[in-house]
Amino acid sequence: MRNDRHLAIKLRKKGASYNKICKELDIPKSTMHYWFRNLRWSQEIKKALTEKAQLLATKRIKAMAQANKRKWAEWRHRHRKTAKKEFSILKSIPLFAAGLMLYWGEGDNKPRGDVRLTNINPQMIRLFYKFLQEICSIPKEKIHVRLLLYPDLSNKKSQYFWHKSTKIPLSQFGKSSVIYGRHPTKRLENGICLLRVSASGDLKEKIITWINLLSRDLIKQKRA
Repeated sequence: MRNDRHLAIKLRKKGASYNKICKELDIPKSTMHYWFRNLRWSQEIKKALTEKAQLLATKRIKAMAQANKRKWAEWRHRHRKTAKKEFSILKSIPLFAAGLMLYWGEGDNKPRGDVRLTNINPQMIRLFYKFLQEICSIPKEKIHVRLLLYPDLSNKKSQYFWHKSTKIPLSQFGKSSVIYGRHPTKRLENGICLLRVSASGDLKEKIITWINLLSRDLIKQKRA
């Protein structure tokens, strides 16, 4: 028997994995498989090592999930705290309340994701665009527009209509999407406009916090 095989068996019986034995004795893994392929006791060690590895992996996944949960909880708490401080300053501004009510009614209120508002009314789009810039201090290059159009509508004409009506530069318009309505004749003349702020997780957290604070204040107010 080769001296390295004797040492490999000794290490294996102590519960060492193939990787550990190969590294310690500088033996190819293929050789290890050949030596131990028909040994029942080695298979039992392999099974025990696999179960142990699975248990450790499960514990690591749980630990990572808990750490990630704490991270996001701290992130939300930080942005909500900032939003509460800003609310006391902004709540008396009409544009602030108007923008929040628009988003509450027409925006994407999912807990995560981009700040998005979709509507067929150019005035609503223009007002929310103004809210994003003047209240939220969002640079215009982070605000993007996409149109949802029926197949028979001209993309160029529709973009120009929304550009002229909302005063949003054409450079902020992205590729339009085609939609198909159920009714053959009832069509939205200029399509649907979708306004989106990229990388806006922190903004969304603040807007949702502002909406909750404003709605609570309005409910509490008594008629004079």
